[in-house]
Formats: sequence, structure tokens, C-alpha cells
Amino acid sequence: MDRRKFLKYAGCGAMSSATMMSSILNLRAMNAASIAHSAVYGANDYKAIVCLSLNGGNDSYNMLIPTDTDEYNDYAVVRSNLAIERQEILPLSGNTGGRTFGLHPSLTNLKALYDQGDAAFIANVGTLVEPVSVDEFWLEQKRTPLGLLSHNDQLQQWQTGITHDRAGLGWGGRMADLINDIQPPYNLSDKISMNISLAGTNVWQSGVNSGLYSISPEDGPVGFIGYDEYPFLQRAVDNLIDQNYEDVFKKTYIQGLRNSRDAFVPFTAAYNNVSVNTSFNESQGLSRSLYQVAKSIGARHELGFRRQSYFVDIGGFDTHDELLGSHATLFDEIDSAIGSFMEALDELGERENVIVFAISDFARTLGSNGNGTDHAWGGNIFTIGGPVNGGQIYGQYPQTLDFNENPNDLGGGIILPTTAVDEYFAEIAMWFGVPKRDLSIILPNISNFYDVGSSNEVNPLGFLTLS
Repeated sequence: MDRRKFLKYAGCGAMSSATMMSSILNLRAMNAASIAHSAVYGANDYKAIVCLSLNGGNDSYNMLIPTDTDEYNDYAVVRSNLAIERQEILPLSGNTGGRTFGLHPSLTNLKALYDQGDAAFIANVGTLVEPVSVDEFWLEQKRTPLGLLSHNDQLQQWQTGITHDRAGLGWGGRMADLINDIQPPYNLSDKISMNISLAGTNVWQSGVNSGLYSISPEDGPVGFIGYDEYPFLQRAVDNLIDQNYEDVFKKTYIQGLRNSRDAFVPFTAAYNNVSVNTSFNESQGLSRSLYQVAKSIGARHELGFRRQSYFVDIGGFDTHDELLGSHATLFDEIDSAIGSFMEALDELGERENVIVFAISDFARTLGSNGNGTDHAWGGNIFTIGGPVNGGQIYGQYPQTLDFNENPNDLGGGIILPTTAVDEYFAEIAMWFGVPKRDLSIILPNISNFYDVGSSNEVNPLGFLTLS
């Protein structure tokens, strides 16, 4: 397929859509939604969501693999030298819609979680503005996401929930805005953000009034070096931070520093009171990050949190070359980390209160480029946790991966998504406590895929138990 032509069509389809951010984030709408929230949240419940970003575009058709004889044969032909040998695939039990599937051989913990009902997959999910067929896509009859096949655009859209425009605020940040606007405060801590990042600044946790608190995967909370040791340095830093700045960029930057300074002491005190004895692999970055998430969740009682979000990431998924070896290493790291994390949640008594949901830029082409794969579109993703209705595959996994037989193949093994990221995110938001009627504030295109005005209690996809 002509990639330049593909990008041209994708860009043109998106440019016809108007910018909506100013109206979506209207503070009156937020306030009205927040009032609605106050009746939804219980007094003592706790829920945390952990966003796991697989940066670079995960080749997810080598993660979740069909194992029926005919379907596997189609898979093996299409993937050619990149196919996983059938006898190496980890078979999944549970409900797979009358079909059989398995996982990459490195994902033993994920398989166990799926088999016991604490993990689920969302099949062929991707960024969409509205439902679109292959013909409608090529004839430009429907709006399509901005910058298809682009790392920056697509990962940003997974984090913002806005697929038709570039935006600087994330759907996680907008949720935090709603929660933080509740009076009396739902989260009792007024110095520490409910959004905690183990990967520095990210779009997903950025809101109008909500920022994030960043901690180190290696050391946990880290303050200004020398701040507590040298009074003259403390005075100098405070003098800079406590000034009022007119320039919006300076103001934003200084507010981040101010939040970090004010949060460090109470967060560190609570964090240091938590013991997590579960073993994590200290040589792997994702394990270190999820260890810090577990410690932070353990501190939530002392800090007075009833809602929290966490952001962690792992890079290396841009596998244009050496796919098989890279995937084995990356999946081993993910599998080890989530296995330890779930054990730690059990230790803390929090398994039923936490979900981990994965995101990635896009899937990759089914066809090999020689030793790897290139940028594509719809793919498969996983979510884990006690509230997950696991042991099932949601969405529509392609009936065949054969280029010539798959009606959603755009050419070269680029698959048109049949489930929108909006549906995936809406269900997470509803579990977190966002009323159905307020979903459009967080996900402006959700009504194109799910009736937010209906009194019907059917979930967008059904992979979470809403309570």
C-alpha cells in the first residue's frame, strides 16, 4: 500500500472536524458533572487505575494469537518468518466465543490471570472518530483520526481521548478535574495530586486544574537536592517558587515545582510507613515502577485518597527489525512486573480496588518487512485486576488474518479497528465513578459509539464490573 497516500487520506479526513476543546472543558459543565459525582461516590470506597503505556506500537497479533487449525494456518502464512510456532503458544481457557486463542510464550503470568478471571483482552481496538467501513475510509465519507500511522499523534490520542484534533489535556486529567471539583473534597489530601506518574510528564494525567505528582521508579519520592540541608538554599528556592508570574509558561512550570515541594514531605512520610514484601525484579524498569505504585497505593489510607491514577510505561515496541527477539524480552519484562504487582496488591488487600489497563500507539502490519513489522492501526490490548470480568475476549477479533479474506484489511495487513478506544476508556471511567451522562466531557466522541443518554445499564463493552 502507498503509505504516503494512506497518511494523506487520514489527515484530510480529520482536518474537516472542528476544534472542540474550549467547549468540552467548559468549567460550568465540569461543575455540574462534579455535583452529579458527589451522589455517586461512597464515603469509604477506594479505586485506582494504572495506565500501562507500551510505547512504540505493540505487534499485538503476536501477543493474542488464534489457535484453531484453519485460523492458525492463515496466521502462519501471513506472518511468515515472524509467526510463533503453534506448540509454543500458551493456550487460553475461559470464554473465547467458540474459538481458540493463545498467548505469546513469554506471557505466563498474564495467561494465569486470564484463566482465573482477572485479565481480559479487547480485540481489534483503535482510534476512531466515528464508525467507518473500509469503503467509507477510502472514499473519505467518514471522519478519521488525525495522523494515522504517526507515533506522536496516535499515542497522544490514546492519552487524550480526542482523535480528531491535537490536544494537550488527557482524559485522565479531565476525570481528575471532575473529582477535584467536588465539595466537600472527595480526596482529603489538598497538597498531593491524585495523579501520580512513574514516567515523568505525560498527557494522559494533564487536566485544566489537575496536574500530576512525579516519583522516581528507583527511589520513590524525591525532593529538591539539598533543600532540607541548607537554609540559604531553601530560602532561595522558596523565593523563586512563591512569586506570582504573569507569563503562562512560567506560571505553569512554577506551579509544578510548587506542587512538588508541597507534596514531598507528607507523601514521603506516608510512603515510608508502607512495607511491600513481595519480590519484584529490580533489574527491570517496569518492575521497579510497579513496585513504587504498590508502595504508593499502600499509603493511600494515611494520605486520604479514595481515587488515584498512576502512569507507567515501557518502550521498545517500534519493532521494524528483530521483532521476535525484542518481543520475547519486552513481554518477559511486562509479565514479570504484572505478576509481582498482583501479588503485592494481594499483600496490601487491594486487588479488588485496582485495575491495570494497557495502551499502545497502534498495532503493526501483519505482513513481515523482512525481520520486523511496520506501523498499522487496529490491534489487541489487555486489562487486569480484581474488578475485571476476565477470562474473555471482548470486541471482534478478525475471523481471519488472511489479507484477501479479512474485510477490514486496508492493505498490507493494516486492520481497520472495529472497537473504538472511546468505548474502552468509557468503561474504565464509569468504573472509576463517572456517570454515563458526563462521559462526553471526558471523551467528546463517545456518543458516536455508545448511547450516553440511555437508561439502559449495558456497559460499553462489559469487561468491568461496575459498582
